[in-house]
Amino acid sequence: MRFVRNNGLSLFFLVLFLVVLVGQAIAGHAAYNDEEIAHAKLLGEQPETLSLWRYVTSSSFGQAVMENWQSEYLQFVVFVMASVWLVQKGSTESKKVDQAGSESDEEQRIGPYAQDDSPRWAKARGVRLWLFSNSLLLVMGFIWLASWFGQSVTGWSVYNAEQIEHKETTVNWLGYVTSADFWEATLQNWQSEFLAVGSMVIFSVYLRQRGSSQSKPVGAPHHATAEEG
Repeated sequence: MRFVRNNGLSLFFLVLFLVVLVGQAIAGHAAYNDEEIAHAKLLGEQPETLSLWRYVTSSSFGQAVMENWQSEYLQFVVFVMASVWLVQKGSTESKKVDQAGSESDEEQRIGPYAQDDSPRWAKARGVRLWLFSNSLLLVMGFIWLASWFGQSVTGWSVYNAEQIEHKETTVNWLGYVTSADFWEATLQNWQSEFLAVGSMVIFSVYLRQRGSSQSKPVGAPHHATAEEG
């Protein structure tokens, strides 16, 4: 029970993620088969439906999942980088206005300024310290690039399958990732992520949610920056 209490927020979102992913698979499977049946009727052919397992291992499902993952992690990558140098006065999502930049070793408690309970690599020097100092950005960036590549490969497969079905010319991977079809779907996700982050940054200046770490204390002035309730 102590483990659950101490990790309640991450466990809660893990459960939500799994439930919604299963729901997406079931709904996507039904929609895919409905589309196949409708298309086959139109052509007077026998429909080729898929089992649930075949659907969740297909490029169609993979593209739908990767398309969202890559945009979410891009959001994190951009926000982590931007929040080093840029500030928003009054926002809980920003550092204090006078703390813009990577800050000094003393402020970051690294190297000779590390504390007894600081992570071991925070006490190191050279490459290890650099890696740990940028580990959040590096890991988020890797996941973003991996999921973006996954989206491109699965989307390429789906695109060529549709081209073959319509007796049109297929394209190679480079041709697909430079196509309007790929970038329309990609930019559609990106713009929504940037809108969501920007909204959170500015809304947290003027709006409150009592008890939330994403909000200032209810009675905090609007200009108070980097305060949590």
